Amino acid sequence: MPHVITQACCADASCVHACPVNCIHPTPDEPDFGTADMLYIDPVSCVDCGACVGACPVGAIVPHTELAPEQGDFLRINAELTGDDRPSRPQARVPTLVRLGPTRTTLRVAVVGAGPAALFAADALLRQDGVQVTVFDRLPVPHGLARHGVAPDHVDTRRVAELFTAIENEPGFDYRLGVEVGRDITVAELAAHHHAVIYATGAGTDKPLPIPGTKLPGSMSATEVVAWYNGHPDHTATHVPLDSERAVIVGNGNVALDVARILATDPERLAATSIAPHALAALRGSRVREVVVLGRRGPQHAAFTLPELVGLAAREDIDLRVHAPEGIDVSAAPDRQTRLKLEYLAALPAANDSGAATGPDDSAGPGHSRRRIVLRFQASPVEIVGTARAEGLRVVRTELSFGDDDDNTAPAAALPVAGTEEFLEAGLVLGSVGYRGIPLPGVPFDPESATIPNLSGRVLDAPGGAEVPGAYTVGWIKRGPRGFIGSNKTCARETVNALLADANSGHLPVPRPAAEFEAMLRARRPDAVDLASWREREREPGHRTDPARAAVS
Repeated sequence: MPHVITQACCADASCVHACPVNCIHPTPDEPDFGTADMLYIDPVSCVDCGACVGACPVGAIVPHTELAPEQGDFLRINAELTGDDRPSRPQARVPTLVRLGPTRTTLRVAVVGAGPAALFAADALLRQDGVQVTVFDRLPVPHGLARHGVAPDHVDTRRVAELFTAIENEPGFDYRLGVEVGRDITVAELAAHHHAVIYATGAGTDKPLPIPGTKLPGSMSATEVVAWYNGHPDHTATHVPLDSERAVIVGNGNVALDVARILATDPERLAATSIAPHALAALRGSRVREVVVLGRRGPQHAAFTLPELVGLAAREDIDLRVHAPEGIDVSAAPDRQTRLKLEYLAALPAANDSGAATGPDDSAGPGHSRRRIVLRFQASPVEIVGTARAEGLRVVRTELSFGDDDDNTAPAAALPVAGTEEFLEAGLVLGSVGYRGIPLPGVPFDPESATIPNLSGRVLDAPGGAEVPGAYTVGWIKRGPRGFIGSNKTCARETVNALLADANSGHLPVPRPAAEFEAMLRARRPDAVDLASWREREREPGHRTDPARAAVS
């Protein structure tokens, strides 16, 4: 196998289209592209040309001879995912963009939000002649969750910033940062001064835990902690209590594993990363020795991805344990990636209900130098307990209730088992059960799906309603909070194609003069940050810059 995809894969799909022999799968044309944990390389088809290495925005593809020791398992994973029964696949189609026809005026597009989906949409638009894109964001810094959501020790994933820098350098691109659409500028004003507006506001809040006690100090969301240690401007003053030996995270997706790993990592190992100074100082004084990650369902339904698990299992400085009341049934896996995930879980040392080790390698209990992470399955939260603050969490064991077809890959419910309730002492309880979009004043919103109602990216005035001329949406606020950073590229291309088709057919509104809008914006927000100003701020002495940005800022 000449080349291997590692855990830093972001499912961007650039490598798929760069490959001349179609050896990287799943492709965007294949049904599992949007759900697979990672891409993989067919070792038989690969011709060792290296085209994918240069195409990968996060440096995730390396020759098998250059794998670091902790990446060795990915050689086997790539081979396992390909399998001996690999189908014959044609060359992947490269999705083509609609070409913008001749216009008498520059097409002006506003993009609300500055995360990956917004920038991928800007990139697709700026591949046309005669287009200007202005990206608005209420924060004074761009890149959304790619900057404030990726763990600081995932340096390779943060290298996607280099791709964003290339997009920002395209002619016709600019920022207006520190401008909140809906407050500083209304949606109607923005629409009146642009041919089109793309809403890329993401999923800006958490799904709350539906249990009593969540208002107690010490109960918060995992994404608050992520924002805190990544220096999000809204969370620099957030207090994360780290004065107890155990923390519990409810939910077991990648965000939960990220937070657990950061809490269990020696702070000195984080010192060389982009972690916020205030978070590093707090972690240096942390008393947390164990982090329990709860999942209501079984191991086969774990929401974290295979690469995240492999990366965590490779950490020699963290004692990783698993507690599965009904064991780990590898045969329950519906696909190869899940089977590999279950095999990794089955190989981990066991822990009992309280998190204590049951095997002979009991080397990481409270007071030991190595901190512990326990992946606990079939445990549902009942109540966060405490008086003046959170003191622990009451949990109950669950059993899976299946549908009539007894399909154990899609349980109907995780039902509590009577008489199994117990108390987990913890001074920090974090909810990590998903993101949720929030409405933007003046933009249609579907409260049931927490998205902007749309048809292939065209905004609708209500679910199933009529199209709103000149209004489009992309990213999580379009399709819900699912997918990887790179998943937004395909999503953005669909939306941009709709916009360009409408431009070609003359369906876009005619905007008011750009100079009129700029004058209005300067009067209301004279401190708005454009691209040149933001780049200058990044170069200022003492400004916190991600290591991944150091070479390009």
